[in-house]
Amino acid sequence: MSPEAIGAIGFLALVVLLLLRVNVAIAMMTVAVAGYARIVGTDAALARLGQDAWAGPHSYTLSVIPLFVLMGLVLAETGLGRDAFAALDRFSRQIPGGLSIATIGASALFASVNGSAVASATTMSVIAVPEMRKYDYDDGLAAASAAVGGTLGALIPPSAILVLYGILTEEPIGDLLLGGIIPGILMTVCLMATAYALVMANPTLAPAAASETQIRRRDALRLIWPIPVIFGISMGGLLLGWFTPTEAGGAGAGLALLYGLLTRRLTSRALWKAITGTIRTSALIFFLLIGGQMFGYFLAISRLPRHIGELVTEIDAASWIIMLLVFGVYFILGALMDEIAILVIMTPIVYPIVTGDLGYSGVWFGVLSIMMLLTGLVMPPVGLITFIVAGATGVPLSTVFRGILPFTAAMSVAIVIVIFFPSLVTWLPDLSR
Repeated sequence: MSPEAIGAIGFLALVVLLLLRVNVAIAMMTVAVAGYARIVGTDAALARLGQDAWAGPHSYTLSVIPLFVLMGLVLAETGLGRDAFAALDRFSRQIPGGLSIATIGASALFASVNGSAVASATTMSVIAVPEMRKYDYDDGLAAASAAVGGTLGALIPPSAILVLYGILTEEPIGDLLLGGIIPGILMTVCLMATAYALVMANPTLAPAAASETQIRRRDALRLIWPIPVIFGISMGGLLLGWFTPTEAGGAGAGLALLYGLLTRRLTSRALWKAITGTIRTSALIFFLLIGGQMFGYFLAISRLPRHIGELVTEIDAASWIIMLLVFGVYFILGALMDEIAILVIMTPIVYPIVTGDLGYSGVWFGVLSIMMLLTGLVMPPVGLITFIVAGATGVPLSTVFRGILPFTAAMSVAIVIVIFFPSLVTWLPDLSR
């Protein structure tokens, strides 16, 4: 049996294991060891297992992940997400669909210092959805706003998933983090414009607007000052070349702790919760990384990605058409699997094709990959973020999915724009050089 055939069988076996709900990392390790043993030999496969399990987590580059995760969890415990929503609520109340727009905008602000889609969606579900229900917003619009806003946490830096992509592909992590800023803003604007358009087309979705709020605009600005300060120092230092990605993560985590302590919002219990959450999340990502590296190496020796790349180059179609087809594949997989699982499974296959055969920038494709995966976070039947929002708000799952559909169209528009204008991703990384 040819190595390419073994690679194809291994990929199908992985899909079957995932459908049987085997842990993603364990499934990738199992397939990688079995396939590697079939191609090279059992002793070499076992040696590879030990080597990857030991060497993978010992990379200095990985230290940025727990730092960014800690920063986000500490700020979440200080109630900064609630402050962001309260501030934007004050500025948007008089706009049709203002609370929905404020929810999406607050999610983007919170994402800029959080980096977790789950944390952003959970926070906004608890804070914003009850407020929108209070003013008779449609349940579907309210829950969908929290869900799609939450996905921005995976795109706007600091983003652990962008760091993971950089480790899998050896692309510069600093460039990836900077590259996610403009597409993140673009995605936010598209989602906010969609909320506005939906309410303008059907005013019954958001029939009420409050004439007054509990805080003045001056007070609103005082609530959100930590966000531009922490984001500006960590990401600004990265842009100006003052920090490495790990140093940027350290600066962000240190400032988050300092803010929590000085404002007395970070209790010992909240700090312990943030630390233990950081340990669990980081361990999960490291475990997935080990499995992803092993699976990627197995695919490399099977020559399956090279074979697929040769087939792609024989297709008489423009490169942008091929990228739209890749988007379709990611979109479908996103509705069936976890976004990190898709990233570690598909990157070893698609990355060599996109950067080698098609000649695209690896940084551009990394940001684009995350944007593609965001749609899957809210799509049925899996849609992890959708389940989180439904569970946190009590809104029926079918209602959440119904409300999300127009927003996924807006997300797709943002993706197509980035496909046709790669400089939206590469401009800031190029500027930092």
